Amino acid sequence: MGLVNPRFLSELVSNISRVLKLHAKMGCVFGKCCSRFRRSSFGDNNEELGVQNKHILANRLLEIVNVPSHNFRLEYSVLTQRGYYPETPGKENQDSYCIRTNIQGNPDVHFFGVFDGHGQFGTECSNFVKDRLVNILSNDAVLLDDPVMAYSAAFLAANDELHNSDIDDAMSGTTAITALVVGDELYVANVGDSRAVLAVKEGNKVLAQDLSCDQTPFRADECQRVKLCGARVLSTDQVEGLKDPGIQSWGDEETAGGDPPRLWVQDEMYPGTAFTRSVGDGLAEKIGVVADPEVSMIQLTAKHPFFVVASDGVFDFLPSQTVVDMVTKYADPRDACSTIAAESYKLWLEHENRTDDITIILVQIKDLTNSDSILYYK
Repeated sequence: MGLVNPRFLSELVSNISRVLKLHAKMGCVFGKCCSRFRRSSFGDNNEELGVQNKHILANRLLEIVNVPSHNFRLEYSVLTQRGYYPETPGKENQDSYCIRTNIQGNPDVHFFGVFDGHGQFGTECSNFVKDRLVNILSNDAVLLDDPVMAYSAAFLAANDELHNSDIDDAMSGTTAITALVVGDELYVANVGDSRAVLAVKEGNKVLAQDLSCDQTPFRADECQRVKLCGARVLSTDQVEGLKDPGIQSWGDEETAGGDPPRLWVQDEMYPGTAFTRSVGDGLAEKIGVVADPEVSMIQLTAKHPFFVVASDGVFDFLPSQTVVDMVTKYADPRDACSTIAAESYKLWLEHENRTDDITIILVQIKDLTNSDSILYYK
């Protein structure tokens, strides 16, 4: 067979070392759905999975808060579940959440947020941002006059504070999906690929209405925006030379499987983010990843029985309508959250050799009687 070229061997070892270091630094540069590392079947994993199921229901509560200006109440439950990571069993749950009622001492203003950390310091990033974001909002004098402006300012300020903190956010950060109830108005601010979904009664049906739009390279507008900032948008197979990089079509999030389009620095193998907006991620910021949120507002009515705010650990395998269908089967929001988490967990393990962290906030809207509704996006 002949001798191996020493230069080739040296380059090979160097490249492998580089990928391993990057993998360790970001958690998984290949992202949430590493199809190349899938097991062919569960087979003998049942005993191991039974142990991991102890992490379901890490937090579970039921609370009620009134909205006196419109004489209705919110009943809410939250559940967070650490993912199953067979190669790193000690990995922390990088999701965090924040529920803050009576913002600015106002009984009509309530905040719900889910923060999905990523990278080596993702847990620190998500915890930092979930505390700072709501505190910045709470101290903004224009919050009640212009919630959209206050939201945008709070996200950008939290991003700056994270950059200037002791947390290394060069290749770590967090997405954030948040909902702010102001009387009978619901404001949703999103950075990343988690999601908020509103249930809408239409006759005998309850339909899902997305109040956020996942910010990923699958979106033509987001893809073009980051390209103009200098990002290469390629799937992992394209970066590794296994597929033609000139084909800039990846289907959609439902059909792309485990090889979605990602953002890369020119001529480099980082950062490989599958989202186009986040808080933190200093290096990715140089190629267009921004902390500027997209904000929507809808007026709540009697046609809206509940809304869900959840990390992409739920929505990677469960469509919004499926989540709404599952919630409508339960009177107690705690039972609905448990069912959604269990189903998400099961689907992850049917498709992958691991699961993502899963966090759900379910807010039921009780006794609201007004009937007209408007929706707008910033």
